[in-house]
This record gives sequence, structure tokens and C-alpha cells, in this order.
Amino acid sequence: MADILIVDDDINIGNLLEEVLTKEGYRVSRSYSGTEAVLRIRQSRPDLVLLDMMLPGLSGEEVLPHLQGIPVIVVSAKVDIDDKVGMLLRGAADYVTKPFDTKELLARIAVQLRAPHYEAGEVLQCKGLRLDMKLRTVTCNEQASKLTRTECAILKLLMQNPKQVITKAQLLERISEDTPDCTESSLKTHVSNLRRKLREIGGEECIEAVWGIGFKMAE
Repeated sequence: MADILIVDDDINIGNLLEEVLTKEGYRVSRSYSGTEAVLRIRQSRPDLVLLDMMLPGLSGEEVLPHLQGIPVIVVSAKVDIDDKVGMLLRGAADYVTKPFDTKELLARIAVQLRAPHYEAGEVLQCKGLRLDMKLRTVTCNEQASKLTRTECAILKLLMQNPKQVITKAQLLERISEDTPDCTESSLKTHVSNLRRKLREIGGEECIEAVWGIGFKMAE
């Protein structure tokens, strides 16, 4: 059964979540501040994180970048639409408003744990694509295409977060470790070339452009 990390300084809500999740068979760990959560994640990687936004130490917004590749459901009392949109665009998989219905939350958790997410290793699979990051090749329908270093980094990030819109700024920031040569002016060209290669082997559009925001994996 999956490991779930609860990041919330509210003892009562944390106790409720732990009780409900444990009854469902999940293994549960807890952090009571954003700083503690980041340290815990460095030591042991959970399968899913329930993240509050208003935390002592690092805020939920500051913790989120450290959770790349892990499905995150924000559980927050903040109901403003800008807060919800902001967290989703920063990489959260879902957003649940306190007070919440436990049955609904359990359903949302189950959906996220069924979704394809990145795991440590050399090969990433999502939506019919198989990305070999060591060889920098992507395969679909038994056809393969060689990718540039930048194209591979872009596709890896999108496949790690298959349901999320990744903004252009996020792309540039998150792929900088893998490919420092990508700039704001060249990003459009790199994505265009990547989309063309995926169409050639898959026969359809695999990456969807979200006008004015960024890109996501096509449904």
C-alpha cells in the first residue's frame, strides 16, 4: 500500500487524516512544518503528499517545488480561486478545501495514485510514450525518435506531471539543471521540434499548448 505524507500543523486535522488513511490501509507519516516536510522528503520519498498552504517555517507554496515528481493534493482553508489556480499551475495535482468530505478526499487520493508518475530510474512511461532518458529516445507504437538534450528534459517534465499545465517559466526553471542552453527565446522552437517528432511516431498530438500559459500532455 502507498506511503502518504501529511504536511499540516493543525493537530486535529492531522489526527483525522491519519486515522482515515490508516483504516484504508495506507502507511502514514506526518510533518508539522514546511521545513520539516522538506527534510523528511529528502530522507524518504512518499507516494503522495497532502499539503496545507499555511504552515510554520516554509509555506506550502515554498514546499511545493521540492515535491517535483510526487503527486500533491493541497488541503487548505484558502478558498480564493487565485490560490487554487496558483497552486495547480505550480505543480499541485489537486486542491481540496477545508472542511472536506473524507470520502471525496479518499477518492481523489485513489485517482492520483492510479495516475502514471515518475519513479527514479532511466525509463519513464506515460500516455503510450516510453522515454529512455539515458539514450534520449522516445518510443511510441514501436517507433522511436532521437531527442536532443533539451527536448528530452522538456518531455521528462511534462510526463512527470501528465495532468498539469506547466508554464513557460516553470519549464525554463525546472529543466535548467538538465539543459542550461535553453532560453526564453529558444523554448518555443525546442517545444515545436519535440511536438513534431512525437507526431511523426505517434500519429497524433501528444503535447497540448495552453494559450498564454504553457504546455501539458494531451488528453
